[in-house]
Amino acid sequence: MRHAIVTAGSKGIGKKVTEEFLKKGCSVTVNYRSDVNKIVELKEEWQQYADHVQFVQGDVTKKEDIQKIFNEAMNKFGRIDYLINNAGPYIFDRKKLIDYSDDEWYEMVEGNLSSVFHFLKHTIPVMRKQKFGRIITYGFQDADHSPGWVYRAAYGAAKVGLASLTKTIALEEAEYGITANMVSPGDITGDKKELDIDEMRQMDDGKTPIGRPGCGQDIARLITFLCEEDSDMITGSIIPVTGGVNVVNKVVS
Repeated sequence: MRHAIVTAGSKGIGKKVTEEFLKKGCSVTVNYRSDVNKIVELKEEWQQYADHVQFVQGDVTKKEDIQKIFNEAMNKFGRIDYLINNAGPYIFDRKKLIDYSDDEWYEMVEGNLSSVFHFLKHTIPVMRKQKFGRIITYGFQDADHSPGWVYRAAYGAAKVGLASLTKTIALEEAEYGITANMVSPGDITGDKKELDIDEMRQMDDGKTPIGRPGCGQDIARLITFLCEEDSDMITGSIIPVTGGVNVVNKVVS
């Protein structure tokens, strides 16, 4: 049975990704940061998958917590086939770089870039031994082209760096049967992160060229496809899932 680690896999898009893996017969280590009540709900909701899922508390901005998540996955399931770096802090307040505090800057860099480095250091040796691995990172539209993003300086810088890291890992680890790709969600907000495509088709969205909003299932379907054994030709790719919306710099004043 293939095994996935999904960081921040108990809520939002991460929850839909976890569900998609469980439905496909995979086991999953779900990382969460603090919401214990949500985990109680999920244990009931996912009762049919009880033997295939475990929940591990941890903050991905902390190196020791990443070690713990890795250890728990290996101790229970003995392998790691898919590393889904879903967690990534984000500052919703609109402010220019000069107004960021040191703590905010380092949280963005540690949570969105350094955390992936620490996870890769643990998981790549396992994947090399297996001769198989799928690594998924999250970015934003055009991250591979290093665009400026007004009011998102720290987040943007971290994700642009992560785009380069993802492409580098794809090249360095290809000989071991490991792929690495970045998925870039569009403007998926609020409850839509945990909804399905059929539900979205009931909603009109004049701002999205395809006519409906995006949702968590859109991202989950792409991720599980990229993780398939026969998807090995797709590596080093930065793939936007936006429905045609221009996400970057839609607000500049």
